[in-house]
Amino acid sequence: MVEQQKGCAVDGGCPSDYVAVSVAAFSMIMLLSRLALPFLVHKTPTTKGSGFWLLWIQVFASFNLTLSLVMSVNFLKFQRMHWWNSCYIWAGWVEGPFGFGLLMSCRFVQAFKLYYLFVKRRLPPIRTVVLLPLLLLPWLAAVAFLHIKRPLNERCHYRSQWVILMVGIHLLYIASIVAITRSLRHIEFRFHEFKDLMQGIVVSTIAVGVWVAAYVLNEVHEDIAWLQVTSRCFLLVTASFLVLAFYSISVSQPLLSQVSFRRRDRHEFETMGEALRIPDSERLQPMEPILDIDSSESLDKLLRNKKFRQSFMAFADSCLAGESVHFCDEVDELDKIPVNDPVRRIYMTRHIIEKYIRAGATMEVNISHRTRQGILDTLDLAHPGLFSNAINELMHLMKTNLANDYWSSIFFVKYKEESNKQQHGVEFIEPVNVWDHSPRLSSVNGAADDPFHQEQPLKVSSSRMSDS
Repeated sequence: MVEQQKGCAVDGGCPSDYVAVSVAAFSMIMLLSRLALPFLVHKTPTTKGSGFWLLWIQVFASFNLTLSLVMSVNFLKFQRMHWWNSCYIWAGWVEGPFGFGLLMSCRFVQAFKLYYLFVKRRLPPIRTVVLLPLLLLPWLAAVAFLHIKRPLNERCHYRSQWVILMVGIHLLYIASIVAITRSLRHIEFRFHEFKDLMQGIVVSTIAVGVWVAAYVLNEVHEDIAWLQVTSRCFLLVTASFLVLAFYSISVSQPLLSQVSFRRRDRHEFETMGEALRIPDSERLQPMEPILDIDSSESLDKLLRNKKFRQSFMAFADSCLAGESVHFCDEVDELDKIPVNDPVRRIYMTRHIIEKYIRAGATMEVNISHRTRQGILDTLDLAHPGLFSNAINELMHLMKTNLANDYWSSIFFVKYKEESNKQQHGVEFIEPVNVWDHSPRLSSVNGAADDPFHQEQPLKVSSSRMSDS
């Protein structure tokens, strides 16, 4: 029995090895199912935002980390006879930069964005597609150096002096996330971002602590068979729990996008304003008074009437040109947030930028390049006049195009009919979907910074309904 244990400690294939590999396979199945669940069951639409792609990158890094451990630490019996079995590929490149390094870099990107949004009050100066490779540079340089020095033996183990370097790089990534999270401790977030970051730090610190201990024991004490078997089992099992827990603890609004698996409160909001509890941001009541209007009045004045705005918005949506009206509507909600409440203003501002301003946004509005860049390059996301120029440009476009067509549309005829019925005292019960907006334009579910599936104390809507 002792001889058998010594043999599998070197060649792999111990019973504990198969258990560890099974745990790793199960963790990856759970990870992929959690990624696919919102799209297959909840029909969550895909987005182009960086938060969405960070999810896929994080799953890719998790797969690399677990697979590289299986391939490099002798869990299974196989001979390293081919170049793709090289220790430097699996124990160096796949496990390092494209495994653990990429996994931690995704978390750092999320914390980095939070820092710039809520501490600096501006959009991050570096895009995710540029920041991720920059964060991986230290690890890429270290692995390239190791590849040149060739310190690995035939069992993919480092010599003692090299173990210190590899452990130091692991701890460097954890320390960098702790440092940037510490700078966010005074921000009163609305959607638990700081809590999620802290949970991620605690989980990763504990898991990496156990993982590093097992890693050091496995690398240094090659002559102790039972320690080799036990340490590599802990190594893979801990990594499996790390990737699963790390993915499940998702950073909330505004960074992690649409995928959340903690739906303790399944209430879904229609607008960002309602999620932020902005006054009068809930859906318009069907029995709200409909005022008679004069087409000679200015459009911006008419749009202050909610019922007219709803009718005009439905008409614009039917023409596939409702972006401008929706944009003005959400900027109007932003103006209702007090200037001395910068956190909520930043949430709403970023939502508007991601939805309407960025090039390629789902509802990108037609404004000048100068105005667009002025918004994207702002040094204060909470500034009350940030969208003033954009509003002026869009209002001019609506006056010269949409407004003229609206007066001769069936939507205006319906509006006038309802107005006449109310003026003559005829009871009018509006169908629920009379002014229903086009799902393509009016839905915020699935946006790149959708907070509506997060675990929030969202009880305000029910109280509003009871009060009304």
